[in-house]
Amino acid sequence: MIAAGLLLFAAAALVDVLPGRRAPYAVPYLLCAAGSGCLAAVGALALGRTGRAPRLDLGDTLGFGTAALRVDRLSGLFWLLTFAVAVAACLTAAGWASARRPGRGPAAYHALVLASVAVVESADNVFLFVMAWEGITLGFYLLTAAGHRRIGPAVATFGFGKVSGAALLLGLLTGTARTGDFSLAGLAELPAGTARSATWALLVLAFAVKTGLVPVQVWLPRGYAAAPAGLRPVLAGVAVNAGFYGLWRTFALLGPPPAWLAVTLLLLAALTAFLGIAHAAVQARLERVVAWSSIENAGLICTGYAVALVGALTGSERLTAAGLLAATLQTIAHAVAKTLLFAGAAAVESDAGTGDLEQLRGTARRLPWAAGGLAAGAVTLAGLPPTAGFVSEWFLLESLMQQFRYSAFPYGLALAVAGALIALTAGFASVTFVRIVGMVVLGPRDDRPARRAPCRADLGIAGRAGVLLLALGGLAAAALTPLQLRVISAGLEPLVPRDATLGALVSPWVVQPVFAGFSSLSPSWLWVVMPVLCAGVLVLLVAASRGGALRVRRVPAWRSASGGVHGDDRYTPFGYANPTRRVLGAVLRTRTRATPTGIAPAVAARPGTGDPPAPEPEGEPGPEGAGPVRTAATGGTLDYASDVVEVVEVYLYQPFYRPLRALVAAAKRLQCGRLDAYLTYMLIVLVGALALVAALS
Repeated sequence: MIAAGLLLFAAAALVDVLPGRRAPYAVPYLLCAAGSGCLAAVGALALGRTGRAPRLDLGDTLGFGTAALRVDRLSGLFWLLTFAVAVAACLTAAGWASARRPGRGPAAYHALVLASVAVVESADNVFLFVMAWEGITLGFYLLTAAGHRRIGPAVATFGFGKVSGAALLLGLLTGTARTGDFSLAGLAELPAGTARSATWALLVLAFAVKTGLVPVQVWLPRGYAAAPAGLRPVLAGVAVNAGFYGLWRTFALLGPPPAWLAVTLLLLAALTAFLGIAHAAVQARLERVVAWSSIENAGLICTGYAVALVGALTGSERLTAAGLLAATLQTIAHAVAKTLLFAGAAAVESDAGTGDLEQLRGTARRLPWAAGGLAAGAVTLAGLPPTAGFVSEWFLLESLMQQFRYSAFPYGLALAVAGALIALTAGFASVTFVRIVGMVVLGPRDDRPARRAPCRADLGIAGRAGVLLLALGGLAAAALTPLQLRVISAGLEPLVPRDATLGALVSPWVVQPVFAGFSSLSPSWLWVVMPVLCAGVLVLLVAASRGGALRVRRVPAWRSASGGVHGDDRYTPFGYANPTRRVLGAVLRTRTRATPTGIAPAVAARPGTGDPPAPEPEGEPGPEGAGPVRTAATGGTLDYASDVVEVVEVYLYQPFYRPLRALVAAAKRLQCGRLDAYLTYMLIVLVGALALVAALS
């Protein structure tokens, strides 16, 4: 079945790129969905099997020992998570492709990413792992470059991808040089010391780049925004899981990391979550809101992972189990919700012709399925009960609260600081996604016709099936949290004993953060109690009003304390985000300007206008909001602009841009010869090296 899944990916790529094809545009994506289903089934089989793990032998074709795709329990857990979500992501991509006809290429790149992720999450050979990792980088580059004349986002994606690949290769070679074994399992024999610490640090750097941790996250908002809209779910909800798998596998192979690395990762991960949601809250374009939210979720996941590392260093299996459970639950919630968000956003942006939040209003009236996907994903990532996001964030916060149990000062302080940052992140996440639901999904009607769009524009049949699968899967994951914890416990067995992770189960329907007696939660009962409470409130309301609550009454609606507000004078997403820009001004370096530009006739002046900014080029950063403000108080016009700064890029990377350009210019002057001459020089050096080796032997 492993071979069948990979062959279906290959068939999808061939169908997409072969000349003269007559197959519908959705066919390659449907083939990818079938292949993903095969691999998800293999993952489920690996979790339930107690004997030999499913594997596909590749022999010694790589020339560096035998290689195989081996799906043990940890790989099975990630295959089940990754490719169950990939099935739905491929269905939404099929619906998008049927309506948009993206041409040749994107479906093949999409299949390349899926196949590479499958190999990364099951490879047992160092060089097979590196080759598949480079395949993901290549797929990301091709998708971000597809259909764009501006190559900046693609170059940034590829450049950081190569940094990730170089760190991965150096880390794995550092380990194999000491063990003399090219199998990944051989890294477990690496003795403690400098080589082991260097391997740990390099591998964490490699996976941190791909997942988007600070300070190597600057490529991600550009890359995601530049990719074809319908294929972003595969990048953000599926492919990123390869990075998390790499972190989990590193822990399983190398054991406890150096203390400095665990503390640094914990603080950076919490800072990543906070910066990610801070920037997401003030973005002016829908795709950039979701992209920055991906950075926030990477921070949340890696915070839980770092808590597990601290537990390993302190010898606490329970803290390790609590951190890994929180991180894995957050990974599941993120994969489902992010796929829903990007799938819904693709249909909304394509229908409106823009991703500008100021121009996306009340989409639920015209695109109910796409808006439903947006709302479901937003509510999940906001961490509201009874969604899977609420359960995962509860586990994460509870694991961070265990810092009082450990007397070691660095660990306790780091856990406390991380807990404060994660609590702030959770609060601003609610603010961020209320803007999406309240303005984009349920906002006042825009100027376009209110009638429903045709089925093809509203995700299509395949896309609706994908959104339905994701929504039902996410709700089921929350309602059946105890069952989900049992599955996760089986997958995490290579990292922590199952008895430790099963300590999270108090009773069949009640869970706890592994530490008995600290706190407890029943997500399953929430699905019973909350509807009952809502029904009870409705019954009391009807009874107290003697049926009056059921009578229809038409009264003027309250709108920002003023009636008759229409058009651009209404409350806008830009205005909603303004308090966040002010509160987080010290972090976002908020800058505002109000400049008079002229005098308008008094009869034409209307208070409270907030025009949207000009749309930014796809995938490029820009001001979060700017526009003219007409004011009756002055009888004139003010140009009002508000902008924030991406602090990591401005203060860390931009100071190096000018020296780097000078270095590149100098290198170009040195290497201005003919390519054939350089190849000749390389051949001479190679022949000389071979002759020297032969003489010495």
